Amino acid sequence: MQQLGDQAAIAIQQAQLYEQTCDAETEARTQAAQLEHTLHELQETQARLIHTEKMSGLGQLVAGVAHEINNPVNFIYGNLCHATDYTEQLLEILRLYQFHYPYPHSEISAAIKAIDFEFLLEDLPKIMASMQVGTDRIRSIVLSLRNFSRLDEAENKRVDLHEGIENTLLILQHRLKANSEFPGIQVIKDYGDIPRVECYAGQMNQVFMNILSNAIDALAMGSGEWGIGTRETRKQGDKGDNPCLMPTIHISTKISADNSRLLIRICDNGPGMTEEVKKRIFDPFYTTKPVGKGTGLGLAISYQIIVEKHAGIMECISEPGKGTEFWIEIPVKPPAKIN
Repeated sequence: MQQLGDQAAIAIQQAQLYEQTCDAETEARTQAAQLEHTLHELQETQARLIHTEKMSGLGQLVAGVAHEINNPVNFIYGNLCHATDYTEQLLEILRLYQFHYPYPHSEISAAIKAIDFEFLLEDLPKIMASMQVGTDRIRSIVLSLRNFSRLDEAENKRVDLHEGIENTLLILQHRLKANSEFPGIQVIKDYGDIPRVECYAGQMNQVFMNILSNAIDALAMGSGEWGIGTRETRKQGDKGDNPCLMPTIHISTKISADNSRLLIRICDNGPGMTEEVKKRIFDPFYTTKPVGKGTGLGLAISYQIIVEKHAGIMECISEPGKGTEFWIEIPVKPPAKIN
């Protein structure tokens, strides 16, 4: 009986030690999971702070550059109309001289022949008109840069999101153009009749920039697939407006049936993504781009802006060989409080 009692006591003690060991292991695992979760949150917070600081710095730089360009451009723009009028007046006087004095001095006749006077009369107004178009273009780019930075709109404000999309496309225009190795990207816009939306305008512009930049990168990666088909269709007289034969980005907007939510779709006909990649595209620091080409923060920040800042929905639809579509849905008027 004594031996049985001793063995029972030992068994009970071992059971208690085993239970304590299991409890300690469970507690250690819980603490490890909490630490991992905390570390992940810290990494996300750090990434957001870094990205926010970079975007703030970029916005200040863009606004500063736009301001510095705006002053001399306005000077040129304001004087071009007067220069055009003066040129027309001088040309009119020259025409009158030609009419009333059809036989000028031989030295004048030689100078007129040397400078090809008739061509000058025809080409000078065209030059002035092209300069006017150029300054108009620069002014529109400067305005787009200033609107894109939106430094004065840190709070919710009712804005036209079509303007934000257009400003972003204008900034990315140089990446949409054709070159010797790439046929260019066709942008198809299907804008609906949407109201002004109460949102963080600058942050929404960041979302458009991130998605459109990724779409351009994806289409450029498949540049070898576009060249032959596009050249062939051009030989046959096609103007290159077939989305199936040309790299294309399609942007559409519409209001929901109950007029409470705005729907934005941005699609491309690029190479698409596998299911494994698609599951991770909103994870911070995840990127499929080469080293130095992407930080893996763009879509993660975009997701946070849409879901957390605007109480919206952001989804990605993609399959290999079938392109990629980003679906954004935000309320026209945000809830009473958005964290």
